[in-house]
Amino acid sequence: MSIRHAGMVGLGAVTGYGWGRDALWRGLVSGKPAAALVGGYGRTDDEAGWVVRVPDDGDETEGPTRFIRAMRAAVREAVDDAYARGWRPGAKVGLLHAVVLGDPELWRTFMPAEANQLRIRDYLALVPSTPISVLMQEYGFHGPAMNVSAMCTSGSAGLLTAKMWLDAGIVDDVVFVTTDLSATPHIVRQFVRLGVAITDAEPLAACRPFQAGSRGFTFGEASIGYVLSKRSGDPYTNVLGGAMSHDGFHVTSVDPALTNVIGCYVDALRNANVDPSEVAYFNAHGPGTAQCDGAEATAVEALFPSTTRMFSVKPLAGHCQAAAASVEIAATALSHDRGIIPAAPKVAAGHPQLLDGATPCVDGITVKSSLGMGGHNAAVVLAPGR
Repeated sequence: MSIRHAGMVGLGAVTGYGWGRDALWRGLVSGKPAAALVGGYGRTDDEAGWVVRVPDDGDETEGPTRFIRAMRAAVREAVDDAYARGWRPGAKVGLLHAVVLGDPELWRTFMPAEANQLRIRDYLALVPSTPISVLMQEYGFHGPAMNVSAMCTSGSAGLLTAKMWLDAGIVDDVVFVTTDLSATPHIVRQFVRLGVAITDAEPLAACRPFQAGSRGFTFGEASIGYVLSKRSGDPYTNVLGGAMSHDGFHVTSVDPALTNVIGCYVDALRNANVDPSEVAYFNAHGPGTAQCDGAEATAVEALFPSTTRMFSVKPLAGHCQAAAASVEIAATALSHDRGIIPAAPKVAAGHPQLLDGATPCVDGITVKSSLGMGGHNAAVVLAPGR
């Protein structure tokens, strides 16, 4: 009988907490946000604002920008981790990269005045195929390689695509990386103008998913790498299944009928062969906005038992855009491995099923929810690796 689930056997992370999965874990369980007050992120270029940025560290020999260094570091840590956990690559290793905006810091150099002076090798670094080509060459992988883009659901969409490749026998293993280092002042300011990003208050004062007084999210950055396999390795978590849908309603708003949001969760449970009563945790998209929090709370109350506990890590790691779901899936994977749910602390009156800070976890299924701008919905069903 074929194995229906896919094991996450390696994990790498570059986040606002620093370079490495242990830095991410320590930051999450501390309950302290990764955001800092940074100049240029306020209402004007002269004002400071709260934002989560990946530190300007990493090996400069890996590339000229934080984006490429973070992407390669996340993959390297994930692959090294997978080897240490007993994984050995098969003949066909595929690569998926979930990305939305690419490398905005590098694109700033490609302006009309400077474009004719840009070296061709620097221009090629802007092409979406180049980062994944470099990784395929570095590791000698020869399976399919492609980019996935589904706004804030990109991490979940990419993970489900990886599982589909494995289920179909297209590949033996998949390396999946999600990178978003788009927290430049002018991009963050657009999300502030949309009314969803908050830079004028500390995260726990502004971003309070499923709690009173929440105004929105703190903008964040991250690159997260996974190795997925059905053949070998000691998994952090098992991907049992999932589903994706689209509202087809509005470019920024959630369809208030919630037909496709709730339908996505139902389809995900059916695909994973899981009953709602088995779901111990709901790892929410939870950005702290009224629309998204309201949609997820309504769905939880409609589908899951009162024993299902909700949590969001966005007040801690920030809303990492294309990498948001991957950061949050990493939190669940590490919780399965280390026995603690790294939930954000409660700071106000909130939903009765909401966890309050780092909490010892019970054995059970986690449903990871992702709601993306433009109507993207995704749900991934995860089970402990052991």
